[in-house]
Amino acid sequence: MANHKSSEKRAKQEKTRRMTNKIKTASSRTTVKALREAVAKGDKVTAKTLLTKAQSMLAKLAKSPAMKKQTASRKTSRLTKLVAGLK
Repeated sequence: MANHKSSEKRAKQEKTRRMTNKIKTASSRTTVKALREAVAKGDKVTAKTLLTKAQSMLAKLAKSPAMKKQTASRKTSRLTKLVAGLK
């Protein structure tokens, strides 16, 4: 529990940041899931459009403290390989 005015403010800021990171991470997961489903169906056009969207979301997450740069890079690379493997 916060005892000082500054610690109350810090707790409030952390809560806001935590919720923002959670929302951004969840939306990127949803996009990645949709991309994987498109690949499983073999829909190349949808997969390519979702890939660009997923790459953008992961790059934005990597800029923020919500995700490490290496993690975003790894996920982007694996998704790109997945889409490239479509015939």
